[in-house]
Amino acid sequence: MSTKPEARRADHPVDPIFLERWSPRAFTGEEIPRGELDTIFEAARWAPSAYNAQPWRFLYARRNTEAFATFLDLLIEYNQRWAKNAAVLIVAVSAKTFVRPGRGEVVSVRTHSFDTGAAWANLALQATRLGWHAHGMSGFDAERARSVLNVPDDHHVDAAIAIGRHGDKSILPESYHAGEAPSGRRPIGETFFEGGFPGSA
Repeated sequence: MSTKPEARRADHPVDPIFLERWSPRAFTGEEIPRGELDTIFEAARWAPSAYNAQPWRFLYARRNTEAFATFLDLLIEYNQRWAKNAAVLIVAVSAKTFVRPGRGEVVSVRTHSFDTGAAWANLALQATRLGWHAHGMSGFDAERARSVLNVPDDHHVDAAIAIGRHGDKSILPESYHAGEAPSGRRPIGETFFEGGFPGSA
């Protein structure tokens, strides 16, 4: 089930992929072919980052593997109810430091989470291009994820992600139905400010 760009309206011309990408919860339970998952990961790989440090690390579990239950259990109950039908569950992690090439020194990367967000956006857009959808989540136990998934201390646990094939909202409990539609966005004038942040009136 795909989302047509006319379901959303842009105020200025943009590529339709930005309107087609959204975050459904109704997933069919279909498994994703390994090649398509690798293509989604390849898109994330080419995100920009400070120093080209590439701080993103995506820990994942595919449906019908032992690890899937482990990843699902890290989510809050609200998210478990729908994410159980995902094809892949991911925990996005970012390295807070990296070794500068040719110098050998360990350098802090202040933008590690920002850069990992760029990789996540690439991932989500590529998933949409292939007929899948990616849904990012803050509703999970980040500290338990750190422990269970052996995340090193010098890495930050950023977000959880579910990838799946979109299905009809009847898959979901009725209480989820109202939110199963692409959301809008604030106008540019409310979030982009030339010259600095607006002063208080």
